Amino acid sequence: MAADIPSFTLNTGNKMPSVGMGCWLGPSGGGDVVEQMCKTALELGYRHIDTAYGYFNEEKVGKAIRESGVPRCEIFLTTKLPNHHHDRVAESLQESLDKLGVDYVDLYLMHWPMAYTADNKPIPYGQSPTFVETWKDMESLLETGKVRAIGVSNFSVKLLEVLLKEASVVPATNQVELHPCLPSFELKKYCEEKGIILTAYSPLGRPKEYDGKPVFLTDEDVVRIAKAHNATPGQVALSWGVQRGTVVIPKSENPERIKQNITLLKLTDEDMSTLDELHKKPGMHRSLLRYHSYSDDGKVFGWTYEQVGWNMVKGGIIAT
Repeated sequence: MAADIPSFTLNTGNKMPSVGMGCWLGPSGGGDVVEQMCKTALELGYRHIDTAYGYFNEEKVGKAIRESGVPRCEIFLTTKLPNHHHDRVAESLQESLDKLGVDYVDLYLMHWPMAYTADNKPIPYGQSPTFVETWKDMESLLETGKVRAIGVSNFSVKLLEVLLKEASVVPATNQVELHPCLPSFELKKYCEEKGIILTAYSPLGRPKEYDGKPVFLTDEDVVRIAKAHNATPGQVALSWGVQRGTVVIPKSENPERIKQNITLLKLTDEDMSTLDELHKKPGMHRSLLRYHSYSDDGKVFGWTYEQVGWNMVKGGIIAT
């Protein structure tokens, strides 16, 4: 039986469950672990699975879906176009469908606005294929019946404004890092005005300390709210995400945690206000993801923060 959680209506008219299972488990793909994780999630009532070509586990995700006993039509399935396939959109989608063993996906995302060469070298900003060119190829997929909706990931307001000037189809979703340390109110407001649903990846941040600073799940206010609801700090963060109108896609290999993550709370207005303000605490307003440290020059997969449209500096710290 599907879990009793809200769904959000996309600009296509289709419904998207507000909580999904995220499937990124590192460059190995997760193997049998991700397969069992998805099976457990579906058994516990999840009806939304989020994977990607670049997660290296579409085969295992598809196997879990087929063996779950849950009809395909009841599952909202998302996968993503990798950076090095921006010039071969239709072919890449078909590769993903073949790996997943399905005829269609409910949502197909451009994983990043950056294009790479076939040997995984970043193509400079503005050079072909641009994200606008890639999007136009994605729009053509809607005519094939192989995708129900298309969207983007890791797009800022700046990039969305460029895209929407040229697009015939408004993205159904924009999947970005979102959590109480990075609430992205400006992006959220912009997307709501354009009819774009925000999806939060890494909605629980990271489980351990970041640069010696505790992550938000150990913050005293988050812990206090959790105790008041007889729940976990993770449930508080996910419930805040859904209650503010965003989709959340946490990941966990632990069956008990998987169940907790789809058991939402009804937070009070005071709770929501406290969580909205959490990023204002010293050292809190930042990304919690490691890719900000991949480059010595402070670039994100070949583009500067200015080109991506993120108000950050190297390390993922908010610039102002």
